[in-house]
Amino acid sequence: MLRLHGFAVSNYFNMAKLALLEKGADFEINTVHSSQDAEFLAKSPRGKVPFLETEQGFISETNVILEYIEETQGGKALLPSVPFARATVRALAKEIELYIELPARSCYPEVFFGGKVEQSVKDKAKADLQAGVATLRRHGSFAPYVAGSEMTIADILFLYSIDLAQIVGKKLFGIDLLGDWPEAQALLELLNQNPHVQSIAADKNAEMAAFIAAMAGQRK
Repeated sequence: MLRLHGFAVSNYFNMAKLALLEKGADFEINTVHSSQDAEFLAKSPRGKVPFLETEQGFISETNVILEYIEETQGGKALLPSVPFARATVRALAKEIELYIELPARSCYPEVFFGGKVEQSVKDKAKADLQAGVATLRRHGSFAPYVAGSEMTIADILFLYSIDLAQIVGKKLFGIDLLGDWPEAQALLELLNQNPHVQSIAADKNAEMAAFIAAMAGQRK
């Protein structure tokens, strides 16, 4: 049986969890937070979550975990069968991570945890987020899913990246990243109707207050 290590507030953990649920995989969850302890680093070389435990060993890095799940589990396909279409989905997923999720993440300390972020970092994040959304608008289909008519890994990245990026955009910059993009708004609504997404959201909400309090405490 697969075992997914991480915690319910982590958007990357939730990406892997949603993939497992959508595939109908048999798996367990071990709730654990990032660590630099030697025992933890033996399982996740950078000390990050999520990581996936298999019969052969441990797999880290969310994009690799998603690919492994797709390759080894039956059920619903999260990548197209045609090579070019598969490459397109992978490119969209990478663009969402690099140009939307990561710029937004640079501002999380101020937006979510009561810290401060240098103005130069915020300025760069704002420009990068706007460019990232523009990139996705050019490349994505949103018909109704990111890459076309079927849900793929790109939608998982979109769901668990754009929500946090929107919060950053509104709170720090006073902008709505999806304000004039009805197709993307409609996709978010569609994805949030998914029972697996709703279950993950409930688990996240149950842990959120304690997680924010713990992170704020670390900054004192």
